[in-house]
Amino acid sequence: MAQAKQIRKQAAKKSTSGGTPANIGASIPGISFVQELEGIFEYKLDANGLRILLVPDHSVPVAGCMVTYHVGSRNEATGYTGATHLLEHLMFKGSKNFNDEKGNHIFKVIDAKGAMLNATTWFDRTNYYEVLPREFIYDAIEVEADRMRNAIITEKDRQDEMPVVRNEFERGENHPSEAIDKQIWALAYQAHPYHHSTIGWRSDIEKVSIERLQEFYNDFYWPNNATVTIAGDFDAQAVLEHIKQHFGKHSASPKPFPEMYTEEPVQEGERRAVVRRAGVNMVGIAHKIPNAHHEDIPALALLGVILTDDKTSRLYKAFVDTAKATDVSTFCWQLQDPALFELFVTLAPKTSHAAMEKLIKDEYLKIAAAGVSAKELQRAKIGLRTALASRRDGPYALLSSINEDLATGDWTRFIHFPQALQKVTAKDIQRVTKKYLVDDQATVAWFINTSV
Repeated sequence: MAQAKQIRKQAAKKSTSGGTPANIGASIPGISFVQELEGIFEYKLDANGLRILLVPDHSVPVAGCMVTYHVGSRNEATGYTGATHLLEHLMFKGSKNFNDEKGNHIFKVIDAKGAMLNATTWFDRTNYYEVLPREFIYDAIEVEADRMRNAIITEKDRQDEMPVVRNEFERGENHPSEAIDKQIWALAYQAHPYHHSTIGWRSDIEKVSIERLQEFYNDFYWPNNATVTIAGDFDAQAVLEHIKQHFGKHSASPKPFPEMYTEEPVQEGERRAVVRRAGVNMVGIAHKIPNAHHEDIPALALLGVILTDDKTSRLYKAFVDTAKATDVSTFCWQLQDPALFELFVTLAPKTSHAAMEKLIKDEYLKIAAAGVSAKELQRAKIGLRTALASRRDGPYALLSSINEDLATGDWTRFIHFPQALQKVTAKDIQRVTKKYLVDDQATVAWFINTSV
């Protein structure tokens, strides 16, 4: 860490703006400037293909580093489902240059400096991140660079972390919404690996071998399958030079990444599941929708807002205000491959599952037949625009939001999607409802409370 301290001192003597990042990137041999879009600057580390995104914001003296690996449960298969998530835990156990034996474990180096650090796993990506005082951003870069290829992944650590991950799995099983959500994805997808929940199946969590986890790590955790994003208050030149020095130690992957080529067959009829367990009565309905970059996604996202965004939303007034339900929510998932539009309703005590399912489908039919009002659409656009604007509220919000779009295959969606929302018309809402929210493309799940 002596080097990081020296870099911090040098950077402190410079202006934090340091000129435009594009000009700075062009002046560093081995780093190519790719593009700039509304204050987000993209580069490539020429030696190994690492993508770099810089998002300067000098409003507060805080910076964040996030490494996104383009691997998630989408890249897993039977026998090692949950591998990405279990590796997430193991990659915090130590690396070649940051470990307990050296007395500089990641938590001593980073957490002790008042940082927020963690990792998250999802269908299409895994994120490792730190948000910390700006002068320590170089420490975060060094830690992330080291565990990219030098993580210590041992059987002892697998045995220690497996019960922790299994406990996460069991906590999820105790939530009715998560229980039926898992059933919905497993039914809706028969071939595509979105079938598997991100945390994996219990037997795989318990029994996957350390050799399989090490193989998975060596398959995917390389600079040319990753993006380093730095957001907040930092010296752009010093950060780029530090990234080059430390991530540049790694070569690109010596072989092609395992290709995920499975496509989900066309669904030819409604699918159904029932979960009987102690909890609360719920109905969940999901429909197949295209991937995040399809032209219909903005309309589907706005439809979700119109249906359940707040107390003025269509289904809140239809179900909650009339005491038929206690809660309603929608999720328009925007993923690398075709995903789901999900609706969940928590039932009031006197409402039956069958009655609520019919009410939901009737509401879809109403929109397909008569559309939505201009007022509903305008309110939805304002609400969603406000929510999207909050993505720039601090380094972590920036990092996680940009990298969710990055996981779909193109980070510029962070800029273009809000623009696309403004072009959606009421006819678009009606059209996508009629096209996608149909029974033959539906997967329905009931959670039936057995405790009464």
